[in-house]
Amino acid sequence: MSFQSLGLSEKVLAGVKSMGWSEPTPIQLRAIPLILSGRDVIGSAQTGTGKTAAFALPILSKLDAHMGAPRALILEPTRELAAQVETAFRDYARHTSLDVAVIYGGVGYGAQNEALQRGVDILVATPGRLLDHIERRNCRLDRVQYLVLDEADRMLDMGFLPDVRRILEKCPRERHTSLFSATIPPEIETLINWAMRNPEAVEIGMRRSPAETVRHLIYPVADAQKSDLLIALLENLHYDSVIIFCRTKHGADRAAGLLKRNNHAVAVLHSNRTQREREQALDGFRNGRFEVLVATDIAARGLDIANVSHVINYDVPQHPEDYVHRIGRTGRAAASGDAFTLMVAEDALHVEAIERFISRRIERTKLEGFDYRYTVLFDAAQSGRSARESKMRMSRVGRGYHFGPSRRRR
Repeated sequence: MSFQSLGLSEKVLAGVKSMGWSEPTPIQLRAIPLILSGRDVIGSAQTGTGKTAAFALPILSKLDAHMGAPRALILEPTRELAAQVETAFRDYARHTSLDVAVIYGGVGYGAQNEALQRGVDILVATPGRLLDHIERRNCRLDRVQYLVLDEADRMLDMGFLPDVRRILEKCPRERHTSLFSATIPPEIETLINWAMRNPEAVEIGMRRSPAETVRHLIYPVADAQKSDLLIALLENLHYDSVIIFCRTKHGADRAAGLLKRNNHAVAVLHSNRTQREREQALDGFRNGRFEVLVATDIAARGLDIANVSHVINYDVPQHPEDYVHRIGRTGRAAASGDAFTLMVAEDALHVEAIERFISRRIERTKLEGFDYRYTVLFDAAQSGRSARESKMRMSRVGRGYHFGPSRRRR
């Protein structure tokens, strides 16, 4: 089917043509007619499948012309996602008179106040800053016709659901609501039952399945050699660009400092960075000024970062879903990619949970030429021993039991 057959307005179709698109993706093919018909939608699709256009194009078609009050509200969990979605709406709406604005924290209120006073049709926002504007009486939501809760499970993880509920109470009860979420935990189920009317579920692909074009490898290593192995891996890889995921903001700063000392062009992305720093990091990584992006899970979902050849999990994610989101940064649009994970003994149970979640065992390997110290993970890899058995063996052997000197790569 073509976009012309979906019922989109002529002006929106002109925007689609300007984007160079010819055929809708599966999520667009199924979601667009539902939203145009007025059905509430719960959407789920793998990263890079055109989810934003799936809700943006029908909303733009239904709004049609500028009226100067927010009639569509898109809630996003992070500043980066909000800015990216606003840009997408502007691109799609280029042949319409509709006005789009974005509001998020970490920056001043001046430009946001001006946009709200001017009058916008589509408002993309993070929950906290939107509530600030509502409390300052800069913004009213009583004319909202279309509400989108994007990355809803991420908003749950970040503690935004109480804010989301407060925002929804400011919107008309008679509205269209779309919710997009990779997973539907019980708290999200409760929100769906409260906020949506007989929603239609649209699920494209298996939420647990990583891209088939990605090669997965686990590098077991003693904890004391973890940073040395990271440097050695980068020295031995032929890569275009690499995203390195760390569990904490402090860990990301520490890893970035290590890489800079080893002459890598590095950008850092986490929630403690200023908005200007975050924009510079993303822009520099996209245009090739930085070859490595060190990030927390803030970069795991939704961000439009193309041509990433490698993802390295410096820290194993504690939630299996996050593994799928992280490695979804590579192998996009049928391209090949590599996903490497550094695994210390304490990570064994988390790795086992990931393997159960994706229904496959990930190959364990060693970097040739690296002077490893002994770790019982090597024994587990050879024997196929489970994480629990390895942990029991570790308690018997002792954590400090190593063979051979460490060799730092320069």
